[in-house]
Amino acid sequence: MERLGRRRVLAGLTGSAAAGLLGPRIADAVTTYEPLRLRDDDVGEHLAEPLAPGSHVKVFLPNLPYIYTSHAINAGLLRPAPTAQGWEYDLATELTQVDERTYEATLREGVTFQDGSPFTADAVVENVEHFVKAPFTFTKLHKTLEGAEKLGTHRVRFHLSERYGQFVNDLLWLHFYTSAYLAKHGWNGKAVCPNLAEPGPYGLGPFILREGYLEGDRQTSIAKLEANPHYWREDEPRVEKVTIFTELTTREALTRVQETEGDLDIAPIPFHKKIQTMRTPHSKVVATKSTNNFAIHMNLHNGHEALQDREVRVALNRAIHQAHLLTFVYMNEGVTKPTTAAPYFPGVKDVVDDLRPYSEREDPYDPAVQEELRGILEGLTLKVFTQETFMWLWRGIAYQLSRVGVTLDVETTTSEKDIFNQLFTTNNDNNTKNWDLLIWGMDDWYYNHPWSVFLVYRTTSVWSTIFRDEVLDGHIQQLFKERVGTDAFDRVTEKIMRRVHEQGYMLFVPAPNQVMGVNKEVSYLPYPMATTPLWKVQVSKYHWSVRQGELPDERRAPIKIVRRDADYMREE
Repeated sequence: MERLGRRRVLAGLTGSAAAGLLGPRIADAVTTYEPLRLRDDDVGEHLAEPLAPGSHVKVFLPNLPYIYTSHAINAGLLRPAPTAQGWEYDLATELTQVDERTYEATLREGVTFQDGSPFTADAVVENVEHFVKAPFTFTKLHKTLEGAEKLGTHRVRFHLSERYGQFVNDLLWLHFYTSAYLAKHGWNGKAVCPNLAEPGPYGLGPFILREGYLEGDRQTSIAKLEANPHYWREDEPRVEKVTIFTELTTREALTRVQETEGDLDIAPIPFHKKIQTMRTPHSKVVATKSTNNFAIHMNLHNGHEALQDREVRVALNRAIHQAHLLTFVYMNEGVTKPTTAAPYFPGVKDVVDDLRPYSEREDPYDPAVQEELRGILEGLTLKVFTQETFMWLWRGIAYQLSRVGVTLDVETTTSEKDIFNQLFTTNNDNNTKNWDLLIWGMDDWYYNHPWSVFLVYRTTSVWSTIFRDEVLDGHIQQLFKERVGTDAFDRVTEKIMRRVHEQGYMLFVPAPNQVMGVNKEVSYLPYPMATTPLWKVQVSKYHWSVRQGELPDERRAPIKIVRRDADYMREE
């Protein structure tokens, strides 16, 4: 059942109330704690055997749960990896570009679907035939992929209609399903990836979806996974069962991960709850830099008429003090950026050195600047629609905008599908809620390629709430042709970013790190992108699901923050 929060007006806060928006409550700030004596994370020294009887982890995924779990249930020729290219071979052992419109793949031998049926070139051809009839539409693959040809039992050729530089990244989402599944559901033809319309042994991933479903526009609040007995990798998965929660409130998630052992093992936590989480007997904090982002849309179709004015949109961005948000709201778990794209993406890294955030060009708190911005914004009241899990960020934004006379009228929901229901209908003026600003977790589902951000800039797409802009759309059409890592790709990336920045098409805030509360007896390192590598999760012999008796007292001691950054994100 969906849970919509009451509207809350966030404006004009000063003094202690304002400070409360910028971090922990004042009461928390003055509380005296004894110094923490931290130990190293030694879970790797006490691991239970892989697939230990009863091994079970529980995970909360509030944003893009269908993306985060997809490669744990389904499989394609490639799967995400924390590397510079963003992927590794999965069902393919080799991928070759024959010419600009032809690719060939060698398939891994001895692989079977979750129901035990063989995975061969015939399955690839059958799946591509269904995809062409009802494809996903979030890239240009639906217009460029003409079909697949069988060259041998484990060899296929893909035919494209034109040069398409993003084909390899799209292969991460071209998953394969059994004939039984395709006969019932085919491909769904949605703007989002298909995943599974129902539970069952239909895929090729390390886990079988046994209960619930996880799709972009529909999901159950709980989904249950079991280890795939036919999975081809001998060392994966490493636990028998996984339970996924998708619609907890922030308070519920914190209570489960911090207070009661066995209620929740892995969950994102608000940045200012790191110390509190470390102090609990059962949880540690795991963090990494990421290519994730927050997409804060402006409704340029039927939102507040003032948003049609470029000067107003830019003024809203000029009022955002990103360095202060990063310090007081993100607790330094993130990085400032001039547009929606995290600075770690290829093609983006060099641009951000020159195209700086507005707040690094002028001080948003300078009295003269604020007086100018108040004159432009004229006491705007903007309607916000958000998941409850983002209220920590809206409080900081509301405080900064209140300094220039802007009021936020906020409505919340616990379900991301409610957000997407409005997002996907606004481009065609069919949204049922009146909103001006809308946020969702634009985590990097395209794996070290900025299309996961640029998707919302294509003004003809249901993912975009920008009015028609032929210049911007032209840049994006050119981007489709170029391959990541080339000079041509970098040049068109810069054009896209400069156009969006100069027009103020979205509200720009810092990119977040991934910060997770994790059970101390779980071995888990998050990837910097939008995938939860459940196939690598393992529990120790002291984990609640496998141990006998009480947890030893020494295992309850606080643990140092565990940090892990992908090689391509480390400082040079």
